[in-house]
Amino acid sequence: MCDRNKLAAVAREEAERPYNGKSDNCASNIQDIVALFPQWSVEEANGLWCAAFVYHCVILAGFKIPVRPKESSCSPAGCAAWEEWAQADSRIEYHSGNDKAFHPTAGDVVLFDRVFNNTDHDHIGIVLENYDNHIITAEGNVENVSRILERKKDSHICGYIRVPDNFLY
Repeated sequence: MCDRNKLAAVAREEAERPYNGKSDNCASNIQDIVALFPQWSVEEANGLWCAAFVYHCVILAGFKIPVRPKESSCSPAGCAAWEEWAQADSRIEYHSGNDKAFHPTAGDVVLFDRVFNNTDHDHIGIVLENYDNHIITAEGNVENVSRILERKKDSHICGYIRVPDNFLY
């Protein structure tokens, strides 16, 4: 059985490990995350693994999502692929970050624009908790490390993706 509450619990646990890419002080430990994408190496993923972290958590939580959904132009190792998939698959809920009627819950995927770069879809995470003005998220690749963070509900939130409980691709 897979559900969003389990996804949130898995994401919290995985982010708190923590995972890290290669740095001057330590070796990378993102091999398990990168292994889900056979065409990608740990060296190539270094500094670019936030969406792969989300996919890793989704798979550990028991969701069955292929490494290349037919609705996406690339694998879910890229942030834009998550949005493409969610908008093209009618079974998935996609909500704009501007949708004031939508209330994210634990286990929703959150897409960010211009968090680290001045580009759209530059980051992604998993919602753990929702409050009036902010969310608590589990994220991979924040300064090349996984973390639990508080994020303001602002223009950086591009959208939310809600995969239904017991989802089967």
